[in-house]
Amino acid sequence: MFELTKIALTEGVWQGVLTRIEGAAEPRIDVRHLDRPVKGVTLQADGGGGRWMLRIPIPAVAIADGVQTFTIREAETDTDLGSFTLIAGEALADDIRAEVDLLRAELDMLKRAFRRHCLETR
Repeated sequence: MFELTKIALTEGVWQGVLTRIEGAAEPRIDVRHLDRPVKGVTLQADGGGGRWMLRIPIPAVAIADGVQTFTIREAETDTDLGSFTLIAGEALADDIRAEVDLLRAELDMLKRAFRRHCLETR
């Protein structure tokens, strides 16, 4: 089990710290945008002790008008670690679109898990 803490979003790179809470070896991270894997994600040990620095480069195609949501998961256990959202274009205050986009991303994740489960039970 892991805990993800955001550090910063600067120069097109989202940065965070991943901390091991219990058990588990080094995590395998899966970051997705529009249900596609994000390339260039790095995970580097931070002095041992079950901490890693996570860096997620924002792809140029994700810098567009509207709401863009990135989901971060631990691939081995298919555990949701967190997400972040970019909103561009006209100023959006208290916009429900970010929440709807996150729900869509989570629904896509649930569909994948359900399909995988159905294939395993055959």
